[in-house]
Amino acid sequence: MPNISIDYALAEKSSRIAVIPLQLKWSDVGSWDALYDILEKDGKGNALKGDCVAVDCSNSLLLGSDRLVAAVGLEDTIVVETNDVVVVAKKGETQKIKDLVGLLKKSCRKEVNEHTTTYRPWGSYTVLTEGSGFKVKRIMVLPGERLSLQMHYHRSEHWVVIAGTAKVTIGEKEIMVHESESVFVPKSTKHCLENPGKIPLEIIEVQTGAYLEEDDIVRFNDIYGRIN
Repeated sequence: MPNISIDYALAEKSSRIAVIPLQLKWSDVGSWDALYDILEKDGKGNALKGDCVAVDCSNSLLLGSDRLVAAVGLEDTIVVETNDVVVVAKKGETQKIKDLVGLLKKSCRKEVNEHTTTYRPWGSYTVLTEGSGFKVKRIMVLPGERLSLQMHYHRSEHWVVIAGTAKVTIGEKEIMVHESESVFVPKSTKHCLENPGKIPLEIIEVQTGAYLEEDDIVRFNDIYGRIN
């Protein structure tokens, strides 16, 4: 989608638009401050969403996603926790988040462009943890979908099925892998993962190798047209 307003992209160019008055409360919710304004507050003016505990806090927003957010003695403060970052800001200053993002871009931080959960035509994957020489993902493949026939030069993969049934191709071999079963994919070996079942397929993937970035992939066949 182009980064332009709907006024310029559509409204100014159409003769088939009508405008009528409407009485309602409206907010673009374009900042954490705006979100605080529309959320329900407790007796001390705190807006709490997720697994949050506030002690002696007032007029603050605590927003939790994956972990317990515990705050003590905060006033006019916004705390937002996601699975890859925690943002703490003074209320009224959250428009400066764009400056923070600019700083992260200059530092080439991957958090600017990569989320821990990435969606693909076949499903999604979530990075659970990573370190030197390893990365662990939770992969979900929708019923009837499959990943491309692919190969990696620098990493091996170990798949453990935790839900559903996987149809796995490794080299010339094709096998069915069920819950609590696992399979090993050596580096530089053609492989494919498919969900032939009726429920989502979920696997834990453990990658090991010297280079684990997403561009270490060669696709040989892909039903979505993504061929190297």
